[in-house]
Amino acid sequence: MGISWAAPLGEARGTFGRTASQSAEALWHMAKIYIAYGTVEGQTAKIADYIAEVVRAHAHQAETADLKHSGGTLPGGYDGVIVAASVHVGKHEGYVADFVKKNRAELERLPSALVSVSMAAHGDQEHAEGYVQKFEEDTEWRPTHVGLFAGALLYTHYGFIKRHMMKKIAKDKGSPDTDTTRDYVYTEWDGVQRFTEDYLAWMAKPGSQK
Repeated sequence: MGISWAAPLGEARGTFGRTASQSAEALWHMAKIYIAYGTVEGQTAKIADYIAEVVRAHAHQAETADLKHSGGTLPGGYDGVIVAASVHVGKHEGYVADFVKKNRAELERLPSALVSVSMAAHGDQEHAEGYVQKFEEDTEWRPTHVGLFAGALLYTHYGFIKRHMMKKIAKDKGSPDTDTTRDYVYTEWDGVQRFTEDYLAWMAKPGSQK
């Protein structure tokens, strides 16, 4: 499993002696990428949309799908799949895990990747990787490419109870980000871009499609 760490981003598998963008442009044809995601507060949806923008910028096709509404079946006709999920109360969305379990054989056949979005990815790599490990154990899926990205504290979107609960959690962790009249976004978009380009470069490697 190649893990990309967003802050700073680690060296991800897939460059093969040239830049990710050069390798991505060398893909055998216009690839179609399915980006399936789960989201609770909307930040993972934004990350999925940004990944799709990067894919399209490299002259490929991308479709995003909110798994809460799109059903659990992976449609045919795609060259690769990226699954994105966010961590809440210590685990990723259950319906994303169900999607992976149902389509595991196809995910293992196609070039596929996992994107894990968590607050732990904002400075606590050990816990962020631990969430991925639990997800892999639960689904029995071992993605070759993994990206860990920080989410956001969206105080202005929370209800009264959750807003004060998240403020307490932030304070207990020593974070100064406790002003509940504003939001704090920790996602490093440059890291998301590099991860996506590395994934496209990895797809270009002969044998990535099984």
